[in-house]
Amino acid sequence: MMLLGHEMSATRGGSIRHSGRPASRKVVTVCECEQLWHVYRFIVLAAAVGGCVGPGMDSAEKTGVGTAPTPSITAPPFSEAGAAGALAASSRQSDWVQVEQPGSDHPIMTWVVRPEHQDSASVVLVIHEIFGVTDWVRAVADRLAENGFIALVPDLVSGLGPDGGGTASVASRHQVVGLIRGLQPAEKVARLAAVRDYATRLPSTTGLIAVVGFSWGGSVGFSYAVAMPHLQAAVVYYGRAPVEPADYEFVETPVLGLYGGNDESVNATIMVAEREMARRGKRFIAEVFAGAGHGFLRAQESHEGANRVASELAWQRTIEFLRQYLGV
Repeated sequence: MMLLGHEMSATRGGSIRHSGRPASRKVVTVCECEQLWHVYRFIVLAAAVGGCVGPGMDSAEKTGVGTAPTPSITAPPFSEAGAAGALAASSRQSDWVQVEQPGSDHPIMTWVVRPEHQDSASVVLVIHEIFGVTDWVRAVADRLAENGFIALVPDLVSGLGPDGGGTASVASRHQVVGLIRGLQPAEKVARLAAVRDYATRLPSTTGLIAVVGFSWGGSVGFSYAVAMPHLQAAVVYYGRAPVEPADYEFVETPVLGLYGGNDESVNATIMVAEREMARRGKRFIAEVFAGAGHGFLRAQESHEGANRVASELAWQRTIEFLRQYLGV
């Protein structure tokens, strides 16, 4: 079937997988999103009870006989207003750790959260917005852990605040933005590389690593895929794509881009990524949710319901994409 402009097929257990074919971008209206979301929920429910999930499937696919159950996917993270409560209610193990940065006296403070009841897991580096490490981005990481990943949130403001502090040491969000804008591209890559190296040494990991970034962090995540070609996957939420065609020569990572339809300046960069990734036979999927605005996952109450619908579908796609390349 066609879901959000990309050919998909129902798999055993009722999950959805990519066909592996290149797919064009499609703008999806709020109405279409809601219809597709209900169709998807029906497919999962039908598969769970052994019902028919579509034409052309044999009895094993209908019932899931002889196959391992597909892990469920949670609802999206809460909006910013509900993030602190979600963190307080979480039972997952989480800690702040200090990640040493070569050539620097200031470690990178990194929040780490682990899934429950798993012997091993793959790693997702979560790159925060231009506002630094907030309750909201930590709640996103917690929800990633609930879906089976070890999530790390490096504070890229570490060492830049008063007395060498990070986001928490800075008096206002406006000042955090100023500090982050002062980071040079090489500094961003070096800090993320240090955290990635730390993640590879964590016990009980699979050795597979992806990045998920939001807004400013989405742009940084795409750039990091240019600098670090051996990542397994990258998910870019409403972040700008690289504008230099030559940069795409170095990208080896499959990239999923998730965008709000009312975000013209960011969306203007999608065409370059589509063209340059396709020219090189590399995988880039762009999905644009009509009516949704920039930062839709953090502000789900906004844009007359479009942000909520975009968040539900984008989160579903995020976990499917990560599981495809990292496993669970």
